[in-house]
Amino acid sequence: MSTFAERLPENVWSAAQVRELERRAIERGVSDYELMCRAGEAALQMLLRRWPAARSLAIVCGAGNNAGDGLVVARLAHAAGLSVSVLLVVPAQRFTGAAAQAAAACGSAGVPLGTFDVRSLANADVIVDALLGTGLKRAVDGDFRAAVEAVNAAGVPVLALDVPSGLDADTGWPSPVAVRAAATLTFLGLKQGLFLGEAVDYLGELELADLEVPPSYSAGLAPALQRLTIDELRCALPRRPRTAHKGSCGKLLLVGGGPGMPGAIRLAAEAALRVGAGLVYVATHRDSVATVLAGRPEIICRSVSSGTELEELVSTVDGVVLGPGLGRSAWAYGLWRHLVRLPVPLVLDADGLNLLAAEPMTRDDWLLTPHPGEAARLLADAGIEHVQRDRRAGVRALADRYRATTVLKGPNTLIAAPGDESIRVCDRGNPGMATGGTGDVLAGTLGGLLVQLGDLRQAARVGVLLHALAGDEAAKGGERGMVAGDLLPHLRVWANPS
Repeated sequence: MSTFAERLPENVWSAAQVRELERRAIERGVSDYELMCRAGEAALQMLLRRWPAARSLAIVCGAGNNAGDGLVVARLAHAAGLSVSVLLVVPAQRFTGAAAQAAAACGSAGVPLGTFDVRSLANADVIVDALLGTGLKRAVDGDFRAAVEAVNAAGVPVLALDVPSGLDADTGWPSPVAVRAAATLTFLGLKQGLFLGEAVDYLGELELADLEVPPSYSAGLAPALQRLTIDELRCALPRRPRTAHKGSCGKLLLVGGGPGMPGAIRLAAEAALRVGAGLVYVATHRDSVATVLAGRPEIICRSVSSGTELEELVSTVDGVVLGPGLGRSAWAYGLWRHLVRLPVPLVLDADGLNLLAAEPMTRDDWLLTPHPGEAARLLADAGIEHVQRDRRAGVRALADRYRATTVLKGPNTLIAAPGDESIRVCDRGNPGMATGGTGDVLAGTLGGLLVQLGDLRQAARVGVLLHALAGDEAAKGGERGMVAGDLLPHLRVWANPS
């Protein structure tokens, strides 16, 4: 996401809720055709801003109001002096309601309505996708599927109106094909399907046009998701008082780093330092001590051989991270079994989660950080595909089953907490973060914030966003070839947002 992400609102709605917003607007005196005209005007403004050199447009229209939005774009673009080809997949005679009004207005303005022709796509500077929008009720097939595939094969940038055609507005999954847009302008409200499933591979740059419908029209509707925003960082991480000292900035213990895996706990420990934890202790296998300490003397590192050796350390800290590089040996299991029963706020990551899946339990004051594979194991009766098909249900099930604040990692990471119906979504981050160790950096970030903020839920929200923002900063040098350690200097920057 670019800076446009900061222009997006916090609340994300289901497709049915957005239809309700539209109904309320019409009920208060705004006609559906007026809303359509506002949508078309906003779309043309975005198109000209994003592609200022564009001189010819191919506007691919299906049926219904999404086609009507495209027809408004065509009429306004024609009036602005652009060359416009309107390509209809459905004959204009089948348009009804506001879409029929839009077609009639095109006729009055001298904009010809042609049938779909693949050759017209290649001659355009920009394609406008007005095929299906949120009205998708079944699998895309026949002429619509052929049109979607032709748009994707044209090699021309695409502006999708409302939702890339073929993408389910609630699940974010293609049905089974969808337009791959360079940019998407969604209308009235953000749809949850834009943040779920495989939507990130189809949207391009996402913007919202609220069509001048006031936020008050959503009264009484509970958002399906809520986006994490930088304002949350600023509220949680103000400038420190001049009287701050290491003891007042939180003390964290990280446990892990079994034989052959010292790098994971080392990355997690440095991340905790970089987000501001005052004192960072590592309890690890004796074979890992030298590597953990190499080049980072600020880490207080001790070798441990059994869970009982951890009790004195745990009694002196404000929180624990358990799992990075832990492994599943007898040594690892002994530490895990002891620690999960101690009364200390706990972040459970990596093999800490795999051991939990093998020996399920519940407790208070803990935070789980599964990727989809770990989530599937924790849910026992679910495969990875099941988790990914409905990530909202997956993160909610984990939070409820384990009574834990849960971070379900992946593109558009989700956060849920027991007893809290709201689900948070992070729409930052990038594919460069798909590399070994990045999850360990997140675990350390969460732990470092936990001991400063004293609140698991707040630490989860702030930590996930901070980590993703650091990843986006690191990716400015290129996504391919990023390593987890590239995030560390940027963690420090984002941990000081004020």
